[in-house]
Amino acid sequence: MIITWLSGLVRRRSGRLLAAALGISLAVALVAALGSFLTASKSTMTDRAVRSVAVDWQVQVQPGAKPDTVLHTVRSAPGTRTALPVGFAHSTGFHARTSGSTQSTGPGVVLGLPPGYRSAFPGEIRQLTGSASGVLIAQQTAANLHVAPGDTITIGRPGGGPAHVKVGGVVDLPQADSLFQKVGAPPQTQPTAPPDNVILLPAAQFTRTTAPIKAADPAAVTAQIHVARDARLPADPAAAYTAVTGAAHNTEARTAGGGLVGDNLGAALDSARQDALYAQILFLFLGVPGAVLAALLTATVAGAGADRRRREQALLRTRGLGSRKVVGLAVTEAAAVGVAGGLLGLGIAAGVGRAAFGTASFGSTAASAAGWFALAVLLGLVIAAAAVLVPAVRDLRQGTVTEARRVVGRVGTPRWMKFYPDLILLAVSYFVFRASSSNNYSLVLAPEGVPTISVSYWAFLGPALLWLGSALLLWRLVTLALTYGRRPLARLVRPLTGAMAATTAASLSRQRRPLARAVVLLALALSFAVSTAAFNSTYQQQAEVDARLTNGADVTVTQSPGSRTGPSAANPLAAIPGVRHVEPLQHRFAYVGADLQDLYGVRPSTVTSATSLQNAYFAGGSAKSLMSKLAARPDSLLVSEETVKDFQLAPGDTLKLRLQDAHTKTFRTVPFHYAGVVKEFPTAPRDSFFVANAGYIAKTTGSDAVGTFLVDTGGGNQKAVATRLRHQLGTTAKVTDITQTRSQVGSSLTSVDLSGLTRIELAFAVLLAAGAGGIVLALGLAERRRTFAIATVLGATRRQLKGLVFSEAATLTAAGLAGGALIGWALTQMLVKVLTGVFDPPPEAVAVPWPYLALTLAAALAAIAGAALSGVRRSTRPAVEELREL
Repeated sequence: MIITWLSGLVRRRSGRLLAAALGISLAVALVAALGSFLTASKSTMTDRAVRSVAVDWQVQVQPGAKPDTVLHTVRSAPGTRTALPVGFAHSTGFHARTSGSTQSTGPGVVLGLPPGYRSAFPGEIRQLTGSASGVLIAQQTAANLHVAPGDTITIGRPGGGPAHVKVGGVVDLPQADSLFQKVGAPPQTQPTAPPDNVILLPAAQFTRTTAPIKAADPAAVTAQIHVARDARLPADPAAAYTAVTGAAHNTEARTAGGGLVGDNLGAALDSARQDALYAQILFLFLGVPGAVLAALLTATVAGAGADRRRREQALLRTRGLGSRKVVGLAVTEAAAVGVAGGLLGLGIAAGVGRAAFGTASFGSTAASAAGWFALAVLLGLVIAAAAVLVPAVRDLRQGTVTEARRVVGRVGTPRWMKFYPDLILLAVSYFVFRASSSNNYSLVLAPEGVPTISVSYWAFLGPALLWLGSALLLWRLVTLALTYGRRPLARLVRPLTGAMAATTAASLSRQRRPLARAVVLLALALSFAVSTAAFNSTYQQQAEVDARLTNGADVTVTQSPGSRTGPSAANPLAAIPGVRHVEPLQHRFAYVGADLQDLYGVRPSTVTSATSLQNAYFAGGSAKSLMSKLAARPDSLLVSEETVKDFQLAPGDTLKLRLQDAHTKTFRTVPFHYAGVVKEFPTAPRDSFFVANAGYIAKTTGSDAVGTFLVDTGGGNQKAVATRLRHQLGTTAKVTDITQTRSQVGSSLTSVDLSGLTRIELAFAVLLAAGAGGIVLALGLAERRRTFAIATVLGATRRQLKGLVFSEAATLTAAGLAGGALIGWALTQMLVKVLTGVFDPPPEAVAVPWPYLALTLAAALAAIAGAALSGVRRSTRPAVEELREL
């Protein structure tokens, strides 16, 4: 019986079964793909965090402890691959005589490196010029002293005479911030910047050179143990962070207070675990709606043949088949659809993984991928049971055979509409959104040093309730329009149906429930595509903005501190091939009260020629209006929010800053007028700073020296231009380009997960939109073949039948597109606001990916048009054949 029933379904209802299986396959494929990729991405985040650290641990030898004893303890600790001692000593300054003049620096740091250090920690030192061994000098120090390999430098030693060393090479210290950290100090007490003056000596020479310093002040010479670890870490960044911090604490306990661990690896994993959690949040925000939508599509496809299935079951019961056997047949259909959809979905997921990422498992382990695939197949079976089995059981329990065999019945209003759940859900969504988007709200809370991370999952309620409430509201509006709008609808369809306009309007009104369901499904599919694509485009936009904000421009040339380079130095830089414009930017320091802050001097009329200034960077006016204020009144000053709050400033207030005079080297008071708030500015720190008119600063300090040159390359060839600039400038200035800054400021979430996540989702969004528009309409028209056949018998012409089909397609298209656009826009605005922590800096406006939206719209329209044409072809079949088959 079961085999006969199943074979009959395959022969007679193959289209309906295939459509349901396709809907399930989309849900299975989406969950399998996203789940596997999420797991692989977490592992990738861990690997990237580990690779980004040059020295895993810096163990500070405590006063009174013996360095050799601490070194032996660290080397014997589990997971230690390499441990080498490094000496640190403070110098009173460095001096060098070159080209007939003597150059001097302020206090500096001397490092003592043991043999094999550069091979053990290759990421800590980058060779620029000269020899890789012997006395090495940092690039900034070489620029300050105007020295090159072969020159002699004098090291000032407190408590002893000067020491003379010969420079062997010039190097860069890419991770100077961590190298010169204050081990064990909280983040707020760490140095604001690494030392500018650094010399690296071989360990033996370091011992001889610093002996007088250590004799005079033992605290001036310290030792660290630099550690590289090889312990196997969990794939999840949070678990890896817990393992690393636990190992660090264990090592501190082993040294019995003799060593304090500076956990650079733990700090990197701490950042990665937050990125991993944000990836998980994005999976829930952006991935789950796709799976739900695929499930709804399957339920709608199965529901399109509900009346036919109900009559078939009634016929079976009339012929004596028991309810249990009828349920068994429904179970058979659900299992067949679920298994077929599950297997097809796994195939789609594997194909997507291989096409997009080169592996069917999306880069995750075989066990992890198998687990997600099994979970996805189980989800497919659940969807099949909910879409096919549950309605069949409900009909058996609640309906009679007579009611089930009735072909024409009354179309009532859904009961839920009487209680207005749509309006209630939208109201609750609004209040949750207001609470979760407040200034003091944090979606992810990861306190530094705490092994656990907490997520405020209730923020998911806002978008979820908006999605559900909007869908129900659209259902209500479509139902009301089709119920009470027959006359306007008849006038609209008259050009397509002619004399059958009133009949067509009545037919659409009678079909309002399945039509409203199809409209809502199409709108949700389109809104999913719109919100996902817009969120992804906005994120990519802000990642680029962040890189440009950090670097300043396409290429940035930073002068050495104390340099007297004037704006005219921009002319030879502008002559380099590939350079479109060079903008000088002053960088000074100013005291406001006892607080020392960065001061940036700009040329208001030309600063935007080399960099971009967004309105979101400022408060109290737009970027253009505030730059105009600086130009119109040269003593105008833009102040950070923190300073405005601390000093209780109001627009127009006089603010007296103390700036260093170029001639006397003393600080003099310079009056400014508070003109607005600056939140972000190219190359500026993220805390407190000022922005002023460069001409006014030069006039009041007696110097027009430039700190930075912003180089515009037109958005291309940044690396090539940066290479040419480095070749021309040598070690006199530091050159950075936006491509290297982009990799530095971009988190693992930016560079790996979001791009992969959205690539998967955007592809499925197109398929869901096409399925929601085309498959649902095609099945709805197929179930109405009796209506078309009866209309033909009653005298309807082919043109009128075509008009009837196209009228339904046009109604679905117009209502679905309008609803999808509105819901998608609202969801995008809410997602961007709720997920503010993902964006840095917050976006000024949402980026709209018009090409992708055009592709999605074209796919949906093509599917609807194909379904309509198929319906037209079916409607023109001879009525006798159609009625005989039905």
